[in-house]
Amino acid sequence: MRVVLQDRHRPRLEIIPFIDVMFFLLATFMIVSLSMTKNEAISIRLPQGTTTVTQNPNDQMIVTVLANGDYSVGKEKVPAADIAKRLAQLKAANPDPKVFVTGESDAPFERVIQVIDEGRKLGIGRIAIQTTKTKPTGSGAPAGNAPTAQSRPAPQQSQSTQPQHN
Repeated sequence: MRVVLQDRHRPRLEIIPFIDVMFFLLATFMIVSLSMTKNEAISIRLPQGTTTVTQNPNDQMIVTVLANGDYSVGKEKVPAADIAKRLAQLKAANPDPKVFVTGESDAPFERVIQVIDEGRKLGIGRIAIQTTKTKPTGSGAPAGNAPTAQSRPAPQQSQSTQPQHN
């Protein structure tokens, strides 16, 4: 009995498992590279509001008024005299910029108004005050009743917050 073997059998490269492995490697490298970036922000205590709306963080500037009255833009501290220059640079780069003014809860409100006024002098019409949304209380008390100083929880330290507009 004679056995016939086919010598012309060519090996095939299977594409589907290859694609699966490549997607797995791509996802792994993306997750690892994102975990390697260091997020830095100034830690501040934001005031809270009940009617806040989350905004898109693209094409915007966040000016923070610190408790001692100093300013910061992003992670950089800025002297009061340079705030107008920064706003002018933003207006020159983007014809319709968004400016979010935020501050610590014990920051002087006069400084917040100064930033808003400087922006309006330059023709920036989209200026908002950034707050954090209040957490609902389980006691059934109306949202307008603020807790007393003795019962108020410790302020939360925030590393990065989503801009929210009143």
